[in-house]
Amino acid sequence: MSLRLTMFDPDYDLFLQIVEAGSISATARARGITTAALSKRLVRLEERLGVRLLHRTTRRLALTPAGKELHDTLLPLRASLQAAEERVAGRRTRISGPLRLSAPTSFGRMHVVPALPAFLAQYPEVELAIDLTDEFVDLIGGRYDLAVRIGARLGSGLVGERLGTSHRVFCAAPSYLSAFGEPQALSELERHHLLATDRQLPWQLDGPDGTVTHQGHSYIRTNSSEVVSDLALRGCGIALRSLWDVGEALETGALRRVLPQYRGSQDVGIFAVHASSSVVPARVQALIGHLSQSLQASARVSMPRD
Repeated sequence: MSLRLTMFDPDYDLFLQIVEAGSISATARARGITTAALSKRLVRLEERLGVRLLHRTTRRLALTPAGKELHDTLLPLRASLQAAEERVAGRRTRISGPLRLSAPTSFGRMHVVPALPAFLAQYPEVELAIDLTDEFVDLIGGRYDLAVRIGARLGSGLVGERLGTSHRVFCAAPSYLSAFGEPQALSELERHHLLATDRQLPWQLDGPDGTVTHQGHSYIRTNSSEVVSDLALRGCGIALRSLWDVGEALETGALRRVLPQYRGSQDVGIFAVHASSSVVPARVQALIGHLSQSLQASARVSMPRD
């Protein structure tokens, strides 16, 4: 069970827990009280504030505009109060409480998830939840504490630590190159099938003449990086893929590197990102440090030394 703050309004804490759980009944079970008793406390809070905080149906809960405003205001306040209590009580080294993490689907499955068992073994009081998605989740709204993101920019209101570089290379299956030939210059890509997600093009590249941009159009439309990699492996075109994703396929010959004089811009990094705040919970700091140490051990994602 997560730490309950002695100085935080218990009805506010209850409200936040309901939103996090997405269910009054689930919150009641977690607290060991009846659903009816918990509902009465929520109604009491709404009557005290004079507003409706949640739309309730038999299937789901939804925040009202007033509820969202209160939720977004309370989250950073609760985090600051918890950090203050830990400092005053000398509990800064205690790593515990809920931690909600988001990571890209492929990278999360291949590199983040394998690092989590060691983290949980070291910090068994952390209540970890992880979502794998290629969409950029809302870190400002407070539903997530931390996100692993791959890109060149963090986004407004966010801060992060660079965990590594996403080394990206052009590659294609031998069957595709046998059928369509191998490009020798960047301009020749215009005659080839290119594979990229909706957000990836235009490609920012580092080459013999410095940084260049290649516009191009993807042969297929998809928001999934896993689809791009799979189609490249099946001989559908040329992709710009990260070594953390296709390194093994390049080693086995399932894919071949093309245009080796070019690589994806080194500005594209792997970041641990969270909302900007004067107080970062110790559990979030601990996970950032753990992921940094774990990823630095991988030559395919580690920071370049050249």
